[in-house]
Parts: sequence; C-alpha cells; structure tokens
Amino acid sequence: MNLKKGILYMTISALAFTLLNVFVKSLDSFSVYQIVFFRAIGSLFFTFPFLLKHKISILGNKKVLLVMRSVFGLISMMLFFLSLKYITMGTSVSIRYIAPIFAALFALLLLKEKIKLVQWLFLGIAFSGVLVLKGFDDTLQIEGITFAVISAVFAGLVYITIRKIGNSDHPVVVVNYFMVISAIIGGLLSINHWESPKGNEWFIFLSLGVFGYFAQLYMTKAMQICETNQIAPFKYLEVVFTVILGLIWFKEIYTIYSIIGILVIVLGLSLNLMTKKK
Repeated sequence: MNLKKGILYMTISALAFTLLNVFVKSLDSFSVYQIVFFRAIGSLFFTFPFLLKHKISILGNKKVLLVMRSVFGLISMMLFFLSLKYITMGTSVSIRYIAPIFAALFALLLLKEKIKLVQWLFLGIAFSGVLVLKGFDDTLQIEGITFAVISAVFAGLVYITIRKIGNSDHPVVVVNYFMVISAIIGGLLSINHWESPKGNEWFIFLSLGVFGYFAQLYMTKAMQICETNQIAPFKYLEVVFTVILGLIWFKEIYTIYSIIGILVIVLGLSLNLMTKKK
C-alpha cells in the first residue's frame, strides 16, 4: 500500500516539477534573476506559515551550513533556468539529474565516504549520456549544455551540504533559508533587469513558487514512506513529462541522439539508485 502511495506522490511531484519547467521556459523574455525572485517569493508563502504554526525556529541550528546550502542551491537554480533559454527542456532536465555523479565525487573527497565500484560504473554510464548529447547532437547549443552541467555540479554540493546538516534542522527550515536568500539575491540582481509582467504573466510568475513547493513536498512525502531504492527512480518521470510537454507546448525537436542520450542518463542514474541502500 505504501509503495502505491509513494509512486502516486512521486508522480505528483514529477508533474509539479514539469509544470515549473514549462512555466520558466514560457518566461523566456524575462531575466533569470526575476524568475528566481518570484520562484522564491511564491514558496515563502508556504514555508513561513508552516514554521510559525509549528513553532519551529526560523533561524535554525547549523546556520553556516544552511547559508552554504542556500547559496549552492541558488547558483544551481539560476544556471538551470538559464540553460532552458538555450536547449530543450528534456535535455536540460536530464543533464541536471547527473548531480549524483558530482555528489559522489564530493562525498569521496570531502566526507571520505566509500562508493561501490558498481555505482561508479552506473554513474559513468549516466555521464556517457551527456557525452552522447554533446558529441552527436549538432542542434544543441554548447552554452545550454555548459550551464546545465555546472548547475548539476552545484546541485551535487547541495546534496553534500544537506547530508552535513542531517537531522539538526527541520527540512522546511532548510527550504525556507534557500527561498529567503534566493528572494533577496534574485530581487537585488533583477533591479536593473526588471520588466513588469502583463496579463496572465502575473499568474505564471506567482505560480512558480506554488509548483516548486508542492513538487518538493510530495517528493519528500514519497521518500518518507518508501525505501529510496524503491521509489527514487520514479522521480525521472519528470524527464518523460518534460519531453512530452516540450514537444506539445513549445514544438521542441529531439533528434535520435537526444533521445538516446537522455535514455542513457536516466538508465545509469536509475541503476545507481537501485544499488544504494535506504
């Protein structure tokens, strides 16, 4: 029963992330800083009331690590949003998901964690998918691929920082820090690039935080009731949904090499997840 519920939660999460990607892509004419600002502000409407209602300290315990996680997450988010301006959504999402490769490297170097040899093999398979995308698909702009890969590097740092935070701080405190810092920095950087939304653009901007919050919420719920190796591969539904909506909504074109590269990335990451313990 828990597995079915977990799959449902992960599917909802993947759909929410997909809609977030679609709306960010549709705001192509606006600066990334302004998109980040609205993405953060929208989520703060959920995180602050939650913390106040449950009387959880907003400042948290491991403040330095919370700030570090937020800065790494902000850089990763900005670069990912930037990559969407250059390459197809499905490709960008797939490359961002190679973050576990960099997380494994950082865990080995910084935390002295041991990684199974078979996991390196599967992570290598995933990275080879990026090489297929870069080396064989002439339609992809190098800027977009570069932004997505560097975004994945910083996402890897986010994973390591969260691991260091551990159970010292409530997950919503971690998210709240991320959103506050993103709102402040995104807001300041967008001052010189500000463009007032018109008509339904306001709805799209305000919905970014809503989709982002519920995507994270349902992914967390799924992880709480199911073992990671059972449920984590379902998060790659985001790639499938994003490719489909990209084709329908934006008339994006995927070459055979794009599809092969994306499938290799998802295969390698899924195999890696299934070999890890809870």
